[in-house]
Amino acid sequence: MPSPLTEPLLAARTALIVVDLMPRIVEQDMGPHKGADVVARASRLVTAFRRAGGTVVLVRVDRPGIAEQPPGSGFVPEMRPQPGDITVVKQTIGAFYGTGLADQLRDRRVETVVMAGLATTMGVESTGRAAADHGFEVVFTADAMSGVTAAEHDHALTVVLPRFGDVVTTDEVLARLSS
Repeated sequence: MPSPLTEPLLAARTALIVVDLMPRIVEQDMGPHKGADVVARASRLVTAFRRAGGTVVLVRVDRPGIAEQPPGSGFVPEMRPQPGDITVVKQTIGAFYGTGLADQLRDRRVETVVMAGLATTMGVESTGRAAADHGFEVVFTADAMSGVTAAEHDHALTVVLPRFGDVVTTDEVLARLSS
């Protein structure tokens, strides 16, 4: 399961990427963590990153080729973008392809990304893998994400995601985040 971070997360060099916390996805209450619990933990992370001067990236998906998106396609109120945040509207599973996100993070001198959101084995994993491909260190916040099923989520946390980065808890990220 989660392994503790051993190094501080320097806010100026770290971005929090929160994936697909949109009402129509959060309301599905997937896997081991209810959508509201994921939102609450992600909100704690967002608040801490903003206070420490870190970069907050809020990601949502638009279905391609559709003029009007389904109801609930915006961000949940707790994830309302603030000045200084990066907002990504993706049309693929991950947040990097075709969005310019890697360049925006490099422009801010980001070296590490902390991942949160829904779903663990979809948007979060895809974005985390791409972040690693782009040369960023990756930290997955195990309790600030949830899979479609508990088994799927647990498999990702124990088998897949540790190959791309550290898997930790919200409290561990908060304890290591420094200005």
